[in-house]
Amino acid sequence: MEAQGGNRLSCGTICLKYLLFLFNILFWLAGAAVLAVGVWTLVEKSDYISLLNSSFYLASAYILIAAGVIVIVTGIIGCCATLKEMRALLIVYLVLLICIFLLEIIAGVLAYITYQECFPFCYQLDEELRQNLKGTMQQKYKQSGEDDVTQAVDKLQQEFKCCGSYNSSDWRDCAWIQEPLNKRLVPDSCCKSPGDLCGLRDHPSNIYKVEGGCIVKLEEFILSQLYILAAVGIGIAFLQFVGMMFTCCLYQNLKEEPY
Repeated sequence: MEAQGGNRLSCGTICLKYLLFLFNILFWLAGAAVLAVGVWTLVEKSDYISLLNSSFYLASAYILIAAGVIVIVTGIIGCCATLKEMRALLIVYLVLLICIFLLEIIAGVLAYITYQECFPFCYQLDEELRQNLKGTMQQKYKQSGEDDVTQAVDKLQQEFKCCGSYNSSDWRDCAWIQEPLNKRLVPDSCCKSPGDLCGLRDHPSNIYKVEGGCIVKLEEFILSQLYILAAVGIGIAFLQFVGMMFTCCLYQNLKEEPY
């Protein structure tokens, strides 16, 4: 194979070139997967945003999408730099990898510091989340102008097979349940076999009786999002480290090739 100017590359340089090209394909696929997860999270689970008094869920989805786009663009630049054997573009690619790598380290350190600082107050934060969800479900469910909340609550209870924030008795204080013409004890979405007016009975044979209620299921879901973010960060950081080594080696070999 010939390099720029008609010069033949050494066997070692050719191997490095194709190793780096293979790495960039994997890097690009990883970015596409991250982007897909972010979009799926935002599209399929966005209903829950209206139930949370926090921007974490929305922020985590956008972080995944942004990370996916950046990784894809960086991978494309890396492929072009490798195939064209352009040392200047290799430098740009290496700088991008280093910047992303440093940002991941900074984000990880900040997350660890934040966790350590909030650790003594985690119970209070958890209790605040529970009270917010309970209040939202009791005050906004089936109320005028709160269609998003109603849809989110119904989806939450059906998808996670739960009823109420803590338990089904939370619905006794719901504004909609207390309406004179409404004879339901719980929303129909609490039922194991949903149907019109199935919420007239709150017996365990008819509705979901999950220990801890929907809040436990929602907290588990949010925690799974944290795990996804952590796994994505670790995986991409490892790929970046490998890519930086390959890029440095290829740049040095191209620099030493006779022209």
